[in-house]
Amino acid sequence: MLAPREGVSHPDFRAIIAERGGVGVVCTEFVRISRAPLNPGHITKEVVRFPGVPLSVQVMGNEADKMAEAAGLIADAGADIVDINLGCPMPRVVRKGVGAAMLKDPKLLYEVVSSMREKVKGILSAKIRAGFDEADHVVHIAKTVERAGADFLIVHPRRRRDFYEGVADWRIISVLKEELDIPVVGNGDAWYASDVLRMQEQTGCDAVMLGRPALRNPWIFEQAAALRRGDVPFAPSGQDVCAYLRDVAGRYEHSGNIRNIPGKLKELLRYLGRTVPDEGVGIKALLRLRTTEELLEGSERLFAHLPPEGLDLDAHGRYRIEDSGEAKKND
Repeated sequence: MLAPREGVSHPDFRAIIAERGGVGVVCTEFVRISRAPLNPGHITKEVVRFPGVPLSVQVMGNEADKMAEAAGLIADAGADIVDINLGCPMPRVVRKGVGAAMLKDPKLLYEVVSSMREKVKGILSAKIRAGFDEADHVVHIAKTVERAGADFLIVHPRRRRDFYEGVADWRIISVLKEELDIPVVGNGDAWYASDVLRMQEQTGCDAVMLGRPALRNPWIFEQAAALRRGDVPFAPSGQDVCAYLRDVAGRYEHSGNIRNIPGKLKELLRYLGRTVPDEGVGIKALLRLRTTEELLEGSERLFAHLPPEGLDLDAHGRYRIEDSGEAKKND
């Protein structure tokens, strides 16, 4: 599954990832639900846009009646899955009592999810973190979501206070898989395609969701699929990276819905640049550039001459740049 990510997982990016193959579900950016009147036209025309694979639409809010209304509208518009965000750690989100803040109030969490369940005839899911400050109550939170009627649960096994630092503790995924009757999707620190299979083998989770790893390596889904089949996974070269960036920039420019294209490209380049084993020197210089064309030309200089062996983009992680202790902790 392609994870929801604000400012990134818009329709054009979802389509680009879906076309590369290997992904089973793509998720939207979260849709904020407040007391303001919902705009059905926006939901049906801009949010529920199908990329050729099943679509999960994520909503975020804490008022049961409005969340139920939104969930029903999204389901009726044809979304394959309606998902509730119970994990966003950002301070501006938490201050409003939504996202990961709801992990502190299981009663409210139950009320919101169960109200959504009444309006969604299809698949309803929830994405949680391991906890707000501590992970002691993660089983209680997960069982509350299950009792409220969710069809499956996605867990990112970091606490809210961890943001994206430290190591995602895959053991929490294992515990929830043992404790719950509904399917569990694992998310967190599966940086390489081989990690996707390893997470499932170690935790027993039913699926894997990838967010930042898919920005770092847009081929990761097809690589994981090849490993499952027993085939040799594709190993991109620097020329492949440049062709991908040209494709992305071209689509964004013709989309009509993408603002600040250089900023969007820099978001991708911050992660793609981490695949070059140069301690970040090249990408730091590249990110100082301003226009789309400057960024594409700079990317050519950084990536184009590199063979597959010169990048950390193969299925197993030739240089394991992202390891930071994750593999040892979870082995």
